Amino acid sequence: MTTFVDRVVLHLQAGDGGHGCVSIHREKFKPFGGPDGGNGGHGGSVSLVVDPQVHTLLDFHFRPHVKAGNGKGGAGSHRDGANGADLVLKVPNGTVVQTLDGTVLADMVGAGTTFEVARGGRGGRGNAALANARRKAPGFAELGEPGEKLDVVLELKSVADVGLVGFPSAGKSSLISVISAAKPKIADYPFTTLVPNLGVVRVDNHTFTVADVPGLIPGAASGKGLGLEFLRHIERCAVLVHVIDTATLELDRDPLADIDAIEAELNEYGGLADRPRLVALNKIDIPDGRDLAEMVRPDLEARGFRVFEVSTATREGLKELTYAMAELVEAARAAAPVAEPTRIVIRPTAVDDAGFTVEAEPDGSYTVRGARPERWVRQTNFDNDEAVGYLADRLARLGVEDQLAKAGAQPGDLVRIGEREFDWQPTLYAGADFVPGVRGTDQRLEERPTRATAAERLAARKARRQRPADEIEAGGVEADGVGADVASGSEDAE
Repeated sequence: MTTFVDRVVLHLQAGDGGHGCVSIHREKFKPFGGPDGGNGGHGGSVSLVVDPQVHTLLDFHFRPHVKAGNGKGGAGSHRDGANGADLVLKVPNGTVVQTLDGTVLADMVGAGTTFEVARGGRGGRGNAALANARRKAPGFAELGEPGEKLDVVLELKSVADVGLVGFPSAGKSSLISVISAAKPKIADYPFTTLVPNLGVVRVDNHTFTVADVPGLIPGAASGKGLGLEFLRHIERCAVLVHVIDTATLELDRDPLADIDAIEAELNEYGGLADRPRLVALNKIDIPDGRDLAEMVRPDLEARGFRVFEVSTATREGLKELTYAMAELVEAARAAAPVAEPTRIVIRPTAVDDAGFTVEAEPDGSYTVRGARPERWVRQTNFDNDEAVGYLADRLARLGVEDQLAKAGAQPGDLVRIGEREFDWQPTLYAGADFVPGVRGTDQRLEERPTRATAAERLAARKARRQRPADEIEAGGVEADGVGADVASGSEDAE
C-alpha cells in the first residue's frame, strides 16, 4: 500500500459562535441593576499552512472531516464566552486549494504560507451590549453565527526545478538516486515508481531539486496508466529531461519513437511547451545501448535537443548532464520576474452601495441578498418578539423596507432573507419608535384580540338595556293623559 497521496477532498466545518446571554443584575439594595448578559465567543477558523516537513496529504486521506472548536456562550455579570480554538492544518509545499467545481482558491507555495479556508462564526452579543437609551433592559440576546461549512479539494503539485520524464523502466529512479540523496524504489519491472520522488542536487555553487514521476505511456494524458495522476507534478518544473532507455528489449520501441510518444502526451496535457528539454540516453554501459545511442544522437540533435549519453551504473556522463541542468535552471530563475512583497489593497465601499440587493422572483416573492441582512437574520431568535422587533428596526434603518416598496412589494408578499421567509407587513414597523414594555415582547407585533374586552361588553349591555328616546317620549304622553282623566274624575266626585 502506497503512503503517498496527492489529491484529497476535505470536508471543513468552522466553529459556531456562542450565543449571547440574557441576564438582569440582581443584588440587594440595587433594585435597578440593569442588564449584564455577556457576549458569546467567536467560533474557531480552519487555516492551512505550508510546512516543509510535510510531503504528502496522507493524513487527510484517512481523516477527511475537519471541524474547529465552537465558541462558548456568554454568562451573567458581563462574562463573555471563550473563543473556539482555531484549527491549523499543515500541508506540503505546492498544495493547490480549489472547490469541487475546479475554482482555485489558493496556490500555496513557500514555507509558512497561510490561507484561511473556513472562517468561524461570530459570537452573539448579550443584552448588556444591546442596551441603549430607549431599550434600557433588552429581554433578548443575539444568537451565535454558524461557522462556514464547505468542501475543498487539496491537490499537491510538487515544486521542483527539473522533471524526469520517460517510459517505465527507463532508469529515472536510478538517475535521481545517483545524482542526489534520494532513495526511491528500484526494480527490474515496469511501474516500479508509484509515487513522485524529490531529490536535491548540488553542482558547485548551484542547488536545485529534481522530481522523478512515474513512467508515462501513450494515453497517459487521457487516464491510461499512472501518468494522469502524476503529470501535475511536472507543471512547476522549469526544465524537463527525457530519460531514454537505449537497451530496451521491446522490438517496437526506439529512442525517437519514445520521445515522440512522450512529447505527444505532454502536448495533450498542455502548458509545458515552453519548457526547455534535455535528452539523457541511459544505459550506455550495455554495448547494444551505447551503439544505439551513437546512432540516434545526430537525429536528436537535428531536432534541437541537447543530448547526453549517460550510465547510472558506471556514472558515465552524469557530470555533464547535471551541469547542463544547473545551467538551464539558473537561466530560468534569472528570467523569472522578481518577487515583490505583498501589497495591502484597500477597497473602500462605494458611496451608493447599500450593502444589499432586492430581487423580484418569478413566483411573485422577493429575495434580499446581502452580508449584513443575512447575518442579522441568522443571529435573531425568532421565538422572542422583542428580538424580531429589533431585527425589523435594523432592516428598516438599513433601507430594506424602502427598497422592497420600490421593487413593488405589497403587504403580505413573501420575502426571503437568507434561509428565512417572511410575510411582509410594513405597517408594523414603518419607522415606528420602540415602546418599552414587558421584556421579551414588542407591542408592534401583538395581534389585536378578536374577543371584546370586559369594558366593551359592559357598554354593549348598557346600550341594549337603554330605551330608545322616541319610546320614552311616547310613554310620557300617555302618562299625562291618564293623569288628567284621574284628576277630572276626582273633581266630579266632589
